[in-house]
Amino acid sequence: MKTTFIILTLVIITLAGFSFMEQESGRRTITVQETHTLMQSDTSVLFLDVRTPQEWSGSSGRLEGAILIPLQDLEERMHELDPHKEKTIIAYCRSGNRSGTAARMLAAKGFKAANMLGGMIRWNADLLPVARETGQ
Repeated sequence: MKTTFIILTLVIITLAGFSFMEQESGRRTITVQETHTLMQSDTSVLFLDVRTPQEWSGSSGRLEGAILIPLQDLEERMHELDPHKEKTIIAYCRSGNRSGTAARMLAAKGFKAANMLGGMIRWNADLLPVARETGQ
């Protein structure tokens, strides 16, 4: 019974395409818990880390499978995301501020983008799994 409930819940989340929450600014956002669920169940999502290379390799870790394009480089490197145009891109940073800017930039160029609320601060506070450089 419990397994059926869990499976049904995951199916509903997947079929719903996950619930974006609209903020007053019109930005699409997603919580860290929703992001974690998607990470486990949806391969059509791309995780975009917009922090600096130092933050990427730092102690807070990063999301497994994410790609790094720092916010300050995003405009000139956005073409690198063209092969992922059909995917939903979840942008994240340390706290959710830079990734909000990144999500707006991506949406303006026709990408389906969302900002992960709370960034790596919230992710780590919720004790969710991170990838780290070897030796950390």
